[in-house]
Amino acid sequence: MNFSQRQPEWHTIPAVALNHIFDYLEPQDRRSAASVCFSWRLSFFQKRYFRNFRFHLDVGRDDQLAFFHRSMANLARELIVVFDFQNAFHIQKMRRLLYRVARCDNIQKLRFQTHNVGLVAIGSMQSEHLVAIEQCFVEPLKLFLNRKRHPCQLLDLGAIEALSYYGHDFLKAMGKPQELLQLTLASIKYDPSHYPILSLDATLLQKCAALQVLSLDYDTLSDELLHTIQILPLRKLLIAVHGLDSEEHPDVSETAWAHFSDHFANIELVLTLVYAYEAIELLQHRVLRRNMPVTHVRLLFCEQMNAEALDWMSVHHSETLRSIHYVDSAYKHSNRMDYARHGFLRQDPFVMMAWRCKQLEEIVVHGYLMDPHNLVGIARLRGRQLKRLEVSMIDWSSAASLNAFNEEISTLLGQQWSPVNLDKMSPMLAFDCDQFIYKMLRQDLSQ
Repeated sequence: MNFSQRQPEWHTIPAVALNHIFDYLEPQDRRSAASVCFSWRLSFFQKRYFRNFRFHLDVGRDDQLAFFHRSMANLARELIVVFDFQNAFHIQKMRRLLYRVARCDNIQKLRFQTHNVGLVAIGSMQSEHLVAIEQCFVEPLKLFLNRKRHPCQLLDLGAIEALSYYGHDFLKAMGKPQELLQLTLASIKYDPSHYPILSLDATLLQKCAALQVLSLDYDTLSDELLHTIQILPLRKLLIAVHGLDSEEHPDVSETAWAHFSDHFANIELVLTLVYAYEAIELLQHRVLRRNMPVTHVRLLFCEQMNAEALDWMSVHHSETLRSIHYVDSAYKHSNRMDYARHGFLRQDPFVMMAWRCKQLEEIVVHGYLMDPHNLVGIARLRGRQLKRLEVSMIDWSSAASLNAFNEEISTLLGQQWSPVNLDKMSPMLAFDCDQFIYKMLRQDLSQ
């Protein structure tokens, strides 16, 4: 082979020159250049190219796990860990992974994601399971949180009930709580009617002087806690309601919410009911307060429609409410019965919300039979202010042409509109409720 036919020896370019070349490239071009050869790839994995890098790691994939330990552990700033909480092999891998994370100063944000969020009954867990949780999760997480150099800025426990009960321990372990920006302690309960209640020292939250996003179970709330967190720069508070225990958990007072709303004039307050079969009936009596600055409401798989509570919200939260989601299985109960039961209200509760709530931008309804005339009424009342109107069950028995309704609603909203296909929604709503709820919680955190 003569000289003109020889392949260029790109790997012989000196590292200093290669680094200068990489510095001039755009991120996408730099990634492409890194695939040329091994030496170029080594030049690519440098901290200055990964300053705010988020790495999504699936523990079930050994290739990803090896790549993280080999190349990304010292580069990623935020780590999202996907694993199966019921898989013993995953749990063992998590122990090694979290101890490695605790030693990596660059990782300041940690999120968990699991396919089995609430499948373990805390009361029936055997002692060896609790020991495994403490050894594989709690102890390394304490080391991670205790760092004073490059301290934790975000901790998301992934709505895992078993981990949420260590919230007090995690807050107590923080080396620099004043650097924490987001804390997620809300969970999905295995049994929403019977579960231990997390006791949280409000003074520990008081030390989190930079906290902007806080997610809690409703049982953790109290007048004292609401008063304590008023010194924090909160922009979002997410509350998950499961059950209501009148003996152990006193209701949060109207006065406490009044002081809270006066202090946080522009806060986003997301109220989510999760499998709250009993709490949904008492929503307007035990949970909602006139001075509660609710902006987003999620009623998820509570197995009934409390139209009185929706009507109550449309009256008392008309100045703050921006979004309402009602989601239930389409097969567990007859939605036609809801009309008969709540017929005394004269109007569909969602129509009343559209009329009264001046900030309402989003209505999502699945598992509740809607009248097409009411949908048109909602579109007329909100117009183009309504950015999202999503429904899947419509009673067409007394309606005219489907196309005529779709066209009118599209014109009123200023965007193409049609009902969601129930066949596509049904498997998710009937068989994978946990994952639907989990995704909803994640979306509310990130928005």
